Amino acid sequence: MRSSLARAALTLSGLLFIIVVIGNVVIVAQDAVTGTWKADVRSEKDDKENVGKIYLSFTRRTENSRNQNGSTFAYGDLQGLSREQAMQDGKVNFRLVREAGTIDCEGTFAGGRGTGTFRFTPDQSFIGAMRAKGFDFEKETGKQGNDDDVSTRMMSAAFVNVTTALADDLLSANFGKLDVEDLFKAAIFKVDSKFMVEMKNSGFPDLKFEDLVKARIFKIDAEYVKQVHEMGFSDHGFEGLVKFRIFKVTPEYLNELKAAGLSKMDSEDIVKCRIFKIDPEFVRKARATDPNVTIEDLVKMKIGVYRHKDKDSY
Repeated sequence: MRSSLARAALTLSGLLFIIVVIGNVVIVAQDAVTGTWKADVRSEKDDKENVGKIYLSFTRRTENSRNQNGSTFAYGDLQGLSREQAMQDGKVNFRLVREAGTIDCEGTFAGGRGTGTFRFTPDQSFIGAMRAKGFDFEKETGKQGNDDDVSTRMMSAAFVNVTTALADDLLSANFGKLDVEDLFKAAIFKVDSKFMVEMKNSGFPDLKFEDLVKARIFKIDAEYVKQVHEMGFSDHGFEGLVKFRIFKVTPEYLNELKAAGLSKMDSEDIVKCRIFKIDPEFVRKARATDPNVTIEDLVKMKIGVYRHKDKDSY
């Protein structure tokens, strides 16, 4: 095993790779990634949830692909840019500093909208730190084309703020075997050990990492689980919660159906009512014709195939 340092430079696909060999450990350093950025100041009209923030998108084009990332940022995340600067007309220089690397931006703003160019410089120590925790950013993910190179993954990690602290937190939660893609999901959807504990304590001790991602996507949290339990559906599984969220089943909607005369309903009945847009007024009209009308009857009425036992049709 050679203990001395050997250095070699070579050009591959327009990128400069400097390979430093220390014993049998190979560290690959790459040129910075460049591209264009656009920005738009968030207002009450644009985005009520993110007023006072700024939307930034970064686009990197290669010969065969186009990679784009976009998200809303607080001005505190951007060194060298304030809301006042973004609202004025003029040149700007700012940067987004993350553990995975730094995105340096320059360009101009006019009326709250900005454009310009960026340069992303990866932090090579991030790759080694993540590899030590079991997350290999240099391993291909199976995607096709240039979207799967190390530089793109590193820039995406910087953009969504994947950190070693996040990796440690996920590993401490015993989610099972996780990979780099799971780190991105956790950063994007705010999945962490605290959320896992909250969901376990709400009655779902066996949820997997993907279940928690799904919970975040459909905005299922401990408070929503409590609401569903209060509606009388504490014995239904996690997928039942997902259905309720997808079809916007709320305590208010359930109470309205009950007030209209539908007292015996299971979770599937309520979902059917949502799917076929059965509202309390429709239920009252149907019950005026047939006091014993069922959920299946209501569905048939909605699609026009109902046959009353004493009449030809509804």
